[in-house]
Amino acid sequence: MLNLCTILEESALRQPGKDAFVLAGAHLTYAEVDAASSKIAHSLQARGIGRGDTIAISCPNLPAFPIVYFAILKAGAVVVPLNILLKAREIAYHLQDSQAKAYFCFEGTPELAMGTEGVAAFAAADDCELLVAITVDPAAASPIEGAVTLGALLAAGNAAFESVGTAADDTAVILYTSGTTGQSKGAELSHSNLFMNARCSVDTLRYVSEDRLLLVLPLFHSFGQVVLMNAGILVGATMVLVPRFEPGLVMTTLEREGITVFAGVPTMYWALLHHEVEGVSIETIAGQLRLCASGGASLPLEVLRGFEEKFQVPILEGYGLSETSPVACFNRVDRERKPGSVGTPIWGVRMKIVGDAGDTLPPGEAGEIAIKGHNVMKGYYRRPEATAETVRDGWLFTGDIGQTDGDGFFYIVDRTKDMIIRSGFNVYPREIEELLLEHPGISLAAVVGVASDSLGEEIKAFVVPGPGAELVEDEVIAWSKERLAAYKYPRFVEVRDRLPMTATGKILKRALREG
Repeated sequence: MLNLCTILEESALRQPGKDAFVLAGAHLTYAEVDAASSKIAHSLQARGIGRGDTIAISCPNLPAFPIVYFAILKAGAVVVPLNILLKAREIAYHLQDSQAKAYFCFEGTPELAMGTEGVAAFAAADDCELLVAITVDPAAASPIEGAVTLGALLAAGNAAFESVGTAADDTAVILYTSGTTGQSKGAELSHSNLFMNARCSVDTLRYVSEDRLLLVLPLFHSFGQVVLMNAGILVGATMVLVPRFEPGLVMTTLEREGITVFAGVPTMYWALLHHEVEGVSIETIAGQLRLCASGGASLPLEVLRGFEEKFQVPILEGYGLSETSPVACFNRVDRERKPGSVGTPIWGVRMKIVGDAGDTLPPGEAGEIAIKGHNVMKGYYRRPEATAETVRDGWLFTGDIGQTDGDGFFYIVDRTKDMIIRSGFNVYPREIEELLLEHPGISLAAVVGVASDSLGEEIKAFVVPGPGAELVEDEVIAWSKERLAAYKYPRFVEVRDRLPMTATGKILKRALREG
């Protein structure tokens, strides 16, 4: 028997009065977070929602996210965290595909119309029975017609709720990802997958209960959710929430809150390296920080060296995927660190570099990264064929290209062939291309990533007009923006009469990238 919610319950027993989460001066103790989660779990169970049911949540980095996350687990149900930037059509797809029985949706802000998008998505999801509005003010009435508020569930719940027992291999979380190719799929992660990854994160990064972690990485993403939130709760650390990355706010928070551990994606390090805030002391920040961690994309060596020189703190790089819960390998606090490397496999995990013939390649030769261990997902939700294609004989074939050195350190040579990594978010060209083909004036489309100093990669679409159609590039961008999340829509569009093709009719994306 294992339920991931035990990590919260144990920390609440050990140190009930200690701050678990801090946001803009507001403090929530471990006992308060645990009690709130139990109340919501009780309310869910009273509505007939429980073990094995899937429940989606769209919420930025607010205390409501961990409270709802662990409430769902306490009820024995499955958490489906959704990107807060998704549009209604995208949310509806995820609700339908995951068979979500309930949907917790933040009410939104003028800048983030999450509530509006969520209501439209809920209406389009046939099997979703309960819509819960997460309001800024827990006592406020629901701003969403037909929704019950999170505050109402808290008021009706019982903090004495006994968490539902689950098996170690029961699904705890479904993280949506396109995997190595194709349409968005839900990676099923078990309670054991996630507990072991949190445990290994604690051991690898040497978290202690006295640490103060900055949580600006989105908690709907595996990196922020597991390496920071779950690992921090497991060790009983204090976590300071920042809902949105703004370099000035992050710098101020690092100093004011005495942050000891910061984790981010390369574009965050790039922004912090080039940002100064009047009145904020870099020396103070450097004196408090003991560790930084980077993942999500390769960190340019110039950025790594510049940041380390400015803040006088080491950055440890790691590698993983949603399908590996997510960490597969990391540089370590207590061992040699190799800048430019993503480190060595974590405890209990094996990795290898595989050639085209399926053979294991020696150090220095580039090939596909394959991973085996306690971190490998159960599979893609309701997609046995896709699972069988990705996981073979227990090895997860990532589609990423890497190599090792003579000391067993891994290096990422390239990401999945067509995947774009924009500001740490994975963007899959096929999804955008399929949407572009819905445009009445577009007959053919290809999407590639182009280099960006600030974002790592930016999205560019090449489109071919249909017969008699006239395409205006800015109008295509605006059309896409209305239908895709902000991090997905193309910022550049180029209209062409034709696209370069191979002899078999495949678009030569390499030729498009090279101009």
